[in-house]
Amino acid sequence: MVRFILNVLWFIFGSGFLLALGYGLAALVCFLLIVTIPFGVAALRLAVYAMWPFGRTVVSSPGAGVGSGLANILWVVLAGWWLALTHLLAGVAQCVTIIGIPFGIANFKLVPVAFWPLGREIVDLD
Repeated sequence: MVRFILNVLWFIFGSGFLLALGYGLAALVCFLLIVTIPFGVAALRLAVYAMWPFGRTVVSSPGAGVGSGLANILWVVLAGWWLALTHLLAGVAQCVTIIGIPFGIANFKLVPVAFWPLGREIVDLD
């Protein structure tokens, strides 16, 4: 129940909606470029994670290889750097208040996955 309340507060006040829009924009650009459709799918997966981050975590995928590493380099150039920067700035802004500290920490948790998303899986904590 606490995770649900935190997720609802995150969505409304913790920038979950705005960050999901950013990931959606990145997915749209990737879908339009056709060659980068796998990046668009990853961006949509991250959009859902950015909307509801509490109760989930990111783990490395055991089957990820050199291909995902090379694709991540392309991701960083296309969208990863500005999405990671958005999480970083939102996290700093939220940590200014005591109430916003959990949301800031959640944003800091999203920085590495926004910067280097391929080869990672989003799993429930349960």
